[in-house]
Amino acid sequence: MKELRTERAPRPVAPYSQGILYGNFIFTSGQLGIDPETGKLVEGFEKQSLQSLKNMVAVVESAGGSRCSIVKVNVYLTDMSKFSIFNAVYEEFFRGCPVKPCRSAVGVRELPLGAEVEVECIAVRG
Repeated sequence: MKELRTERAPRPVAPYSQGILYGNFIFTSGQLGIDPETGKLVEGFEKQSLQSLKNMVAVVESAGGSRCSIVKVNVYLTDMSKFSIFNAVYEEFFRGCPVKPCRSAVGVRELPLGAEVEVECIAVRG
């Protein structure tokens, strides 16, 4: 097992790893829409959605994976009425991948730092 660390995603704010590489599997921790350069949550649901996906992929890429090697995504939303907005961002983000990842989307009461969306994934290297 190898801990993953990249400056292209926000640093963990608690005792956890950005991701773990185990064999050829990549597991990411939940990623919020935090700009890794400023360390601050970006404004607006659509921007948070895109930034959280970018952060997730940065962790995957640090282990030799890619956007298109993501197998499963878990999504946590504080407002399920914005599900269609997230879907539009998600569809564009994964455009060009031959197969879209499996996905679950769950409504939650709240997320850390007042975020509106959090994503995590399982991917493979190569």
